[in-house]
Amino acid sequence: MKNHLNLSSSQLIKIFEEFMKKDIWIAGIARGHNASVCLLKNGEIVFSIEEERLSRRKWDGGPFAGMVKILDYTKKIDYLVVAHTHSLEHMDGKVDFTGDDVYTGMARKLGLIDQKADLWPHPQVIDVSYAHHKLHTACAFYRSGFENATGVVVDGAGTNIDVQLDDQETVIGWETETIFTCNYPAEFNTVYKHIGSCGPSLDRVVDNFPSNFYGEHNDDGTNKTHTALITEKAGIVKCYEAVTDYCGFSSIEAGKTMGLSPYGKSNDNIPKLFTTDSKFPTSNRNLIIPTYPNGAKVNNFVYTELNSKDSDDLTKLQNRRDLAYAVQKETQEQVLNLIIKASEITGNKNIVLSGGYGLNCVANYFYLTKLNELGINLYVEPISNDAGTAIGAALMIYKDIVKDNTVSNIDHNLYLGPIHSYTNKDIDDIAGKYNATVSDATHSDVIKLMTSKNIVANFQGRSENGPRALGNRSLMFDPTFKDGKDFVNMIKRREYFRPFAGSILEEDAHEWFDLRGMESSPTMMYAVNCQPGIEEKIPAIIHVDGTCRIQTVNREQNPHYYDIIKAFKEETGCPIIFNTSFNLGGEPLVETLDDAIWTLQQSDIEYLYLPEYNKLLTIRN
Repeated sequence: MKNHLNLSSSQLIKIFEEFMKKDIWIAGIARGHNASVCLLKNGEIVFSIEEERLSRRKWDGGPFAGMVKILDYTKKIDYLVVAHTHSLEHMDGKVDFTGDDVYTGMARKLGLIDQKADLWPHPQVIDVSYAHHKLHTACAFYRSGFENATGVVVDGAGTNIDVQLDDQETVIGWETETIFTCNYPAEFNTVYKHIGSCGPSLDRVVDNFPSNFYGEHNDDGTNKTHTALITEKAGIVKCYEAVTDYCGFSSIEAGKTMGLSPYGKSNDNIPKLFTTDSKFPTSNRNLIIPTYPNGAKVNNFVYTELNSKDSDDLTKLQNRRDLAYAVQKETQEQVLNLIIKASEITGNKNIVLSGGYGLNCVANYFYLTKLNELGINLYVEPISNDAGTAIGAALMIYKDIVKDNTVSNIDHNLYLGPIHSYTNKDIDDIAGKYNATVSDATHSDVIKLMTSKNIVANFQGRSENGPRALGNRSLMFDPTFKDGKDFVNMIKRREYFRPFAGSILEEDAHEWFDLRGMESSPTMMYAVNCQPGIEEKIPAIIHVDGTCRIQTVNREQNPHYYDIIKAFKEETGCPIIFNTSFNLGGEPLVETLDDAIWTLQQSDIEYLYLPEYNKLLTIRN
């Protein structure tokens, strides 16, 4: 580059050094049903939150409230990094005059980026929507603590890809499973990809499929290639979505199918969901009909034994339960095989797992025994849904810009929501709006309420990122009550079969549960087996299959929550409390104190504990 300012080398070095001292602000946004915003300062997460927590609209698809929240921390950002499954240029509708997409237009309007920059595309906006699965694996890799790894993504339908067939016909496909090699600072190279399509009959493996679509090139500029399975068959998650739909849920409510599956059994009338005619997972096209890019359907017109008479609650029909059982059993086996295959192909024993299926805590526990035998180290990303792509996008661009090869420590911190602070007057004023009474309280007072069969909502600090509660936005209950599960499901307006979690003191976890070689489980990503004699002690949080989804808690991780559990142990002898998310059925988790008290007002929950302030709010409904 020419030195147009005629500066000396020492002067140029000084200018560069000054630039490096400057704070670098990067915002990542994820569009779609898990819309979210992540803000980085010098590569550290300032906050990360899903849009629905702020807008109070479940599955809210546009991260606009989250973008406004950026202004609480900085008035300017250096880059806006955009994640999704298709690029901004393919969006319908543009902002008048500038030609911006709506997100660039929003950032420009807020003053976060240069308002006078050239017309679209804006120089501060980096669109990485073309690499959906890469963003999933980037989020997992950077938070895993691994120096290098193999990334495995098992997802519904990611980036849409043009596939050129032998007859020169082009069809559109969508990525469903992907294997990557992962290295610092930002090297994610595709090794394998399953591309699903609704085009003409397809079922082929292409060994040298070009990777240039994902921006992957060799040092000499030539295109990298990967193995691609191109098929009209459904991917692993699509199979799960089809069964989820068949059971009467929305296709994105797969967690409900996971909860229902233990109520089922092996059924000879249900064909195998996957075939064995490929070394990679391929579904039974006669049973599961994909409808890319969204959803899939069970072919109950052919398999009439799956049909049933109409019912008010489809989940009480045994064929629904049996199919849920089958899809859980077969998909987790397919993912395990894919993980093993990924390790064999790359020669790397470090695996990071992400994508929507990464949230399947039953499957995550299933993998452990076999992977331990093979010496494979597994990290499952807690923010495996699409919200995590905002984090992955922001971190990948930051690492690439500054060439940061620093390996992060394994990141179990999910308390990443925006900071909310309240004075005593704020608490009194907000409580007054809802006719709630405010009183001083201690952990002991709260334990007395819980052991008297009261649900106590716990609200403190920053909200948890991802679809879980880890003590900061939690409903607490006594796990020893025999009918506790039915009672809380009724209060929360949830389905009868939905299980609950337990938060246990880390030092007691191994005495109560079989962690299969894990030291701890701080992010609640595993549904684990109980040790002998434990089930009858905590019936409210034991699922019908004898498992419990647990969160191990130490004092460093969450001091107030740890002390509450310890106080419960001192009172009852039980080192675990019943924990479920602070929301009602079909609603987002609460974010603010206003949200919390409003939720109490809409329910039969009477008590809200603020341990940071030693305050108890009571609403008599």
